[in-house]
Amino acid sequence: MRYLLILLSFLTLSASAQNMSGATQVIRIWDNTTAPHSNGLAEAGEIKNNRPALTTETVLFVYTPKSGRHNGRGVVICPGGGYRHLSMENEGAYMAEWFAAHGYVAAVLHYRMPNAHPEVPLEDATEAIRLLRGKSQGVAKEWQVEKVGIVGSSAGGHLAAMTSTMSSERPDFSLLFYPVISAGEGRQHKGSFDNLLGADRTEAESAYYSLQNRVTKATPPAFILFADDDRTVPSINGPLYYMALKEQGIAASMHIYPYGGHGFGMRDTFHYKHSWMPLMLDWIDTILK
Repeated sequence: MRYLLILLSFLTLSASAQNMSGATQVIRIWDNTTAPHSNGLAEAGEIKNNRPALTTETVLFVYTPKSGRHNGRGVVICPGGGYRHLSMENEGAYMAEWFAAHGYVAAVLHYRMPNAHPEVPLEDATEAIRLLRGKSQGVAKEWQVEKVGIVGSSAGGHLAAMTSTMSSERPDFSLLFYPVISAGEGRQHKGSFDNLLGADRTEAESAYYSLQNRVTKATPPAFILFADDDRTVPSINGPLYYMALKEQGIAASMHIYPYGGHGFGMRDTFHYKHSWMPLMLDWIDTILK
């Protein structure tokens, strides 16, 4: 019966979400007509290279650990894509499979693009955390967890950091892969902020959503990864967020590798892939003791 329900869920999803066949549970959270806010898009964009664009519905793909492996923790995973599309495989499904193999309930968030409505992806991530914590109905009861982290890559890293600093339901820790943080000149990924706030955004709006400015003592600890030769999101974004955390006395770990570019995610071609993996798992164990 469980697998029949999963199949039915897949049949009702839009084509933009059907490259996640490894998920054990699929949850449609809401769309623009049922969510608290709409992103103003009438329909989703095209899918290119398994990357849905201009998304208008919020879906959670839950990957669960094997029986006996569950460590009581969960993560919400926010793929990147410049707040225009979603890298659902490299920065979504592949990460979820890895976390699930290490005992985590891992939920990949197919979130709605902001289209100059920054509250939209934030409310999607907030609801996903609530679901994993059992505060909203949806995730199977046996997989609800108390300790929930958030994972984000690139613009998804901005969403993860935004959820960590601005959400009413903050995660217990954040794992940030080459995150977009600052809208400052020479530091920003312009396309992400154009899509988040609009190309006509004011300096005040840019400063408000430069997340090093939003860190408080209530912000959760963060593990930050960058490659120094990242030509898409300048690696200075990592230290900016790290220093803001340390100024508030918050635990943080930052790793800037010599090379690897942008978007390495779970790719085997990233030279330091097997370096960060044990470091990250150990860091989570340390902060959750």
